Amino acid sequence: MPLDISQLPLWAVGAIFLFAAVVVWGAGSRLSFYVDAIAKKLKIGPAFAGMLLLGGITSLPELATVTTSSLTGNAPLAVNNLLGSAAVNVLLLAVADIVYGRGALTSVVAKPATLLQGVLGMMLLSLVAIIVVSGDYPLFGVGAGSIVVALGALLAIRVAAGFEQRRVWQPAEDAEGDNDEPKKEEGKETYPLRRLILVTAGLGLLILLAGVALSQSADAIATKTGISSGMVGFVLVSFATSLPELSSIIAAVRQKRYELAVGDIFGTNLFNLMLLLLADAVASGEPVLGSAGTFEALGALLALLMTGCFTVGLLERRDRTVWRMGYDAAGSLLLFCCGMLVMARFAQ
Repeated sequence: MPLDISQLPLWAVGAIFLFAAVVVWGAGSRLSFYVDAIAKKLKIGPAFAGMLLLGGITSLPELATVTTSSLTGNAPLAVNNLLGSAAVNVLLLAVADIVYGRGALTSVVAKPATLLQGVLGMMLLSLVAIIVVSGDYPLFGVGAGSIVVALGALLAIRVAAGFEQRRVWQPAEDAEGDNDEPKKEEGKETYPLRRLILVTAGLGLLILLAGVALSQSADAIATKTGISSGMVGFVLVSFATSLPELSSIIAAVRQKRYELAVGDIFGTNLFNLMLLLLADAVASGEPVLGSAGTFEALGALLALLMTGCFTVGLLERRDRTVWRMGYDAAGSLLLFCCGMLVMARFAQ
């Protein structure tokens, strides 16, 4: 595929976008089965597996988007995609809540490691907003703020990984879901570890390649339609590159692997924020967070508020629903809609 597809007609660009999205969806829907099997083989906790394995792999479309957008001189699209994905990913938990269907999803996620991942993500998002508002400064060819965020994300992953191994507190009701046993994908757990890793790597490669196509086609759509690149990056590309998360968490919920599903979302957001450093390293000119403005700061704050909604739900664990989802999921959905209306005023 050519690097620049903007010369193709709009229908062709749209077809490429849709095809790449289908590939991402198909690969992502199979990931949770293999990641769950690998986690059991290696005796890794579900929250950590969701954060590190599933979250890392489903961040590959964002990796492709950040790299290609920054290389082609469209660093704002890369930043908007990363911050947009953080908000969209949390929104996907509301979709998973609807798929769960029997109550609030957060009422059956009992492990404190998942809660810690959400809190760490909120701290990093607030850090991004502070850097955008206060300004960033070049250091070793990249932004000092991007370095701080990347180091903070690495530290957060390490803290969350170590926390799952400790029994800090035990919930009164150990609820992986009303005494439901996680569903097993027939035959997957009997596969040798090497085969599981190879298949998972192959799915990850598909997601990465399709992510490149998604980024290029979305950028071309923005150029041809005249839509604000800020809103395209925040909405269109973010939704498309979040397809692996959507397909994988739906599969995890249907398997009754709720910790894996929530850990995927919180973990993906930690990985995505690390990619701000990659955008800085690849892009030319001033630091990407230094060139960001009100739109990007609002995007980070929106993702922070939405994560806060689910964090409160994880703390309360109340099984109250509205519109087939928990109150926290409904609140997150409402925040996203209101946030889009506010951010549209500042889109460039």
